[in-house]
Amino acid sequence: MAVFADGRVPVEVVTDRAALAASLAARPSAAVLSEGVETLVPEGASTGASLASLASAHAVGCACCAGAMRSPVAQALDRLFLGRMTRSCPWFDRVVALLPDPAARDALATILREDPVIPSRFRLEVGPPPPPPVVEKFPPDEP
Repeated sequence: MAVFADGRVPVEVVTDRAALAASLAARPSAAVLSEGVETLVPEGASTGASLASLASAHAVGCACCAGAMRSPVAQALDRLFLGRMTRSCPWFDRVVALLPDPAARDALATILREDPVIPSRFRLEVGPPPPPPVVEKFPPDEP
């Protein structure tokens, strides 16, 4: 039987702080990606990053992104990944993205599909498959 292991960091999207708290309670040791300039590191999170616009750290015409102006989502995920690899932040095994704004969720989905670097490091977390339907069994025939 073939076994497939995806080594990319899963990204789970939540839309409010209650869902964020529930996700971190169920599976701590996650990085939190949040909108705005505030970096959230609630209880159960390892580290955090925000979508605050930053100047690109890449030179114009660099090999990885051709110097294109990268979106705040891509830059934030880059900062998280770099911190994880250089051990400048606590280890995390997944990212929980607190994105109440539908436009930010769309931007994240686009980055996870189309960025030149991000899809090789991160993947959208897909929930577990739904349980199989319950098939009621008839009681056995009585003798």
